[in-house]
Amino acid sequence: MPNASNNNPKLEEVVKNILTLIGEDPKREGLLSTPRRVAKSWEFLTSGYTQDAKKILNKAVFTEKYDEMVIVKDIDFFSMCEHHLLPFYGKVHVAYIPNGKILGLSKIPRLVDVFSRRLQVQERMTQQIAETLFEALEPDGVAVVIEARHLCMMMRGVEKQNSVATTSAMLGSFRDDERTRNEFLKLIGTRLA
Repeated sequence: MPNASNNNPKLEEVVKNILTLIGEDPKREGLLSTPRRVAKSWEFLTSGYTQDAKKILNKAVFTEKYDEMVIVKDIDFFSMCEHHLLPFYGKVHVAYIPNGKILGLSKIPRLVDVFSRRLQVQERMTQQIAETLFEALEPDGVAVVIEARHLCMMMRGVEKQNSVATTSAMLGSFRDDERTRNEFLKLIGTRLA
């Protein structure tokens, strides 16, 4: 996918066609630059396809004798629902228990961006973040919880503006040990049980 600073005439043409199909005039003053702006916007919103999660993480994995829970919570994200091409957004909470390797903390939000900046479903994104961390760090466990609001549910369909979807992926000790899982959920302030 091209960089967001490049022109993408094919995508711009698609946007012009959509505007025409919904009954608008793409030559109207307010819409003249819309195809270019939308193309640049979509290139940014889907920039996760051009990023390699493993490369981002491998540059910041360090050997360290630390075996307590590491949590990065309240990571803001936005993504695009693959079913309706509408945004969903919210918070991601990530934890892992090291087994000889730790990760530079800023890499966890970057990993969230890699997977959220693609056409997604929340369930898959939750699992992708957890599995990527588990593979890269080989920790005792990884936990990911995502809480999100979906515009496809809020502004169309059932039109439930206050609903929040929560998904989780628990691997290793977070799946096998109820106390570990409950400690994580308590620390992030979420109850899934």
